[in-house]
Amino acid sequence: MNFPTKLVEDAVTEIAKLPGIGKKTAMRLALHLLKADELATVDLASSLLNLRTKTRYCQHCNHISETEVCSICGNFRRDQTVLCVVEDSRDVLAIEDTLQYNGLYHVLGGIISPMQGIGPEELNIPKLLERAGSDQIKEIILALSPTMEGDTTSFYLSKRLSEKGIKISTIARGVAIGGELEYTDAITLGRSIVTRTIYQ
Repeated sequence: MNFPTKLVEDAVTEIAKLPGIGKKTAMRLALHLLKADELATVDLASSLLNLRTKTRYCQHCNHISETEVCSICGNFRRDQTVLCVVEDSRDVLAIEDTLQYNGLYHVLGGIISPMQGIGPEELNIPKLLERAGSDQIKEIILALSPTMEGDTTSFYLSKRLSEKGIKISTIARGVAIGGELEYTDAITLGRSIVTRTIYQ
């Protein structure tokens, strides 16, 4: 690809590092930003910098937040006895979009994947076990993507959590095997939460 200047080339290279964006799309975006009002580009750069430097993670559930406690954990109208375990914040957003769940969450920050060198020690499991040990939690829903890695993680967690003597359930398999939660439509995902089953 030919670039008119090194400045454009550098911008395209950085934009193309974003997921789902190829060189052609990156070039189109870079040229759009160059042609747009300078203030719009400055605002975009400022919001991205703020996103990176001011984002925190909830001290309870590890979900994206601007404060020490996220808006979900801080909402005492939610069911404080149910904990939904997910891989990352994208899954929290997907489940929230269904409007079918009113409990709390726990974000693991990934799933067990030996091929990628991710073991249980890399995940936010100690905090989960701590939360599960409280008298407040009565049920834990394992809402991990139905992939081999997701099933491995669910199996590992169920073994660790079974010692706590609380109900462990999993989302119903209306979600396609091998699929990702964030790409599942809201109705299917909502039904899978509502019709969850005891984890075995």
